[in-house]
Amino acid sequence: MRKARAATARNRSQRATLRTALKKAKAPGAESATRRDAVSLLDRAARKGLIHKNTAARQKSRMAKKAAT
Repeated sequence: MRKARAATARNRSQRATLRTALKKAKAPGAESATRRDAVSLLDRAARKGLIHKNTAARQKSRMAKKAAT
């Protein structure tokens, strides 16, 4: 139970960091470095099982499409 509680706290923190990075990357006028950091966080979260790999791919695709326009 203690391990689960620690993992839950860690996951919550990492998910919040990821969401913040995605918001900054999707904001109008976001720099390419910000987008690159967000993509890196998405890849890491998918690799660690924090989010599903298809969710990460979808988010990355949407960011790339928005950056191209």
